[in-house]
Amino acid sequence: MVGNSGSYPGPDSAASCYLVEEVADGRAWRILLDLGNGALGALHRYADPLAIDAVLLSHLHADHCLDLCGYYVMRCFHPDGHQPRIPVWGPAGVAERMAKAYDLDPDPGMTEEFDFRDYAPEPLRLGPFTITVREVYHPVTAYSLRIESGGRTLTYSGDTAACTGLTENAAGSDLFLCEASFLDSLDNPPGVHLTGSEAGETATEAGVGRLLLTHVPPWHDRLTVLAEARTTYAGDVSLALPGETYTI
Repeated sequence: MVGNSGSYPGPDSAASCYLVEEVADGRAWRILLDLGNGALGALHRYADPLAIDAVLLSHLHADHCLDLCGYYVMRCFHPDGHQPRIPVWGPAGVAERMAKAYDLDPDPGMTEEFDFRDYAPEPLRLGPFTITVREVYHPVTAYSLRIESGGRTLTYSGDTAACTGLTENAAGSDLFLCEASFLDSLDNPPGVHLTGSEAGETATEAGVGRLLLTHVPPWHDRLTVLAEARTTYAGDVSLALPGETYTI
């Protein structure tokens, strides 16, 4: 858990960023799920940022992608020299969006540092990872990411309200890393985020092995979110903790 604060960095955590590691073919493979604001600095605690194989962005809100700007600077101007391009998957238009975020001319923008790729309907493969994406329900184009390797499955919700795409992508996952940004007790806007109980309902419907709640904004009581999830999911459920490692 590099960063798991919802909507903006909190006092104890950067915004969304999850480091997924697997050893295969005699080497460690490392991918990042999102790179939200504040996450690049925290990433240094857990891995060499120059040893990342790919970045997968769930969507293009700042708390999920903005530290790609700092990562561009690092890969472009590092004292060890300009670093090789790595793939960055995301919604259509990610290259233009990131160039604009750093006030770069779109040509070349960040394309000499990152090989920007749009998600496709078919699963993508990188080293030991097979990654399936499904569009979910959010005010901007957003995706849930299902990562499979060695017979084990992690599904990351990204940001979403309850929807069929999320449930289908999470089906049978060993670990379901699911956002829980809203509280049941509040008058929440529709089509944006999940409450803890909605995250639990999705986990139950999807038949997941373990539910890990993330993306709780700093203004909410995390224990209240956890209690809500426990009303709708009877399995192993806990709050994602920054800096923690979870073995799947």
